[in-house]
Amino acid sequence: PLPGPPAAPQAAAGPMPAQLMALLQRMRAEVEKNCDYVGEDFAEEARRMHRGESERRGIYGETSDAEAEALSEEGIDIARLPWVPRSDG
Repeated sequence: PLPGPPAAPQAAAGPMPAQLMALLQRMRAEVEKNCDYVGEDFAEEARRMHRGESERRGIYGETSDAEAEALSEEGIDIARLPWVPRSDG
């Protein structure tokens, strides 16, 4: 899923509580361990998988807001995750 409805609560920028940071770091580690990094080819690889032209698997990478919206309009579900620094530095 992409961003929530316009009325979704927004968090203020500022220091992140240590517990939340640790949780996000663990999430990042799991994504890196279990998914393939496709970098800036994320949107195109998601489309290839959707069309059956590429093996369906977990992927992660970068895409623009416009590309993320286009993927959603094409019926391709993606999740945008906060990408925090690794816990090991």
